[in-house]
Amino acid sequence: MAKLKKDILRTFETSTGSKPKRFISSMLSAGVRTMIIVRFGQWIDNKNIVIKLFLMPIYFILNQRVKWKFGIQIPKSAQIGEGFYIGHYGGITIASDAVIGKNVNISQLVTIGESGQGEKAGAPTIGDNVYIGAGAKIIGKIKVGNNAKIGANAVIYKDIPDNAIVVSYPGYKIISYNGNYPVKTLKTMGSVATLKPH
Repeated sequence: MAKLKKDILRTFETSTGSKPKRFISSMLSAGVRTMIIVRFGQWIDNKNIVIKLFLMPIYFILNQRVKWKFGIQIPKSAQIGEGFYIGHYGGITIASDAVIGKNVNISQLVTIGESGQGEKAGAPTIGDNVYIGAGAKIIGKIKVGNNAKIGANAVIYKDIPDNAIVVSYPGYKIISYNGNYPVKTLKTMGSVATLKPH
């Protein structure tokens, strides 16, 4: 359950108010409630057949409830590192054989999905400390590097290197290699051009 503790802590750190209020807010969030069920399912997988037979129906019911109530589909077979953070729920789908690193943030309407044909058949591998913006689609057997930032509505179908910032252009365009770190607000679109690698 160490991974779940880190999941909860990520949400706790984004909350405001007193510590009790932040804890309650975290535990009521759709993201934490989803990850409790995902981690519960993963915990069951490591138990003996008797425990599996008893608890798997409970997991199945809870998992279906998450899909219906929050619009989040994360199978227990997906490999997800600690500190997974769901910023806004709704329309989130993750493939069953996706591999996701530590401290990854995802937003609403994100798909980390499989491609069924060609050399890219399979699901993505996402590195550590990656931010995935609203509406982004990451498809096929590709790799997204550590510290990458995927902008809203970007469609990613090729490997993304470490520290890349990617935006829809359409599909995607790398505009910086500064990684998923805080940056000063850009005042004009002209300043975005200065971030493009030469």
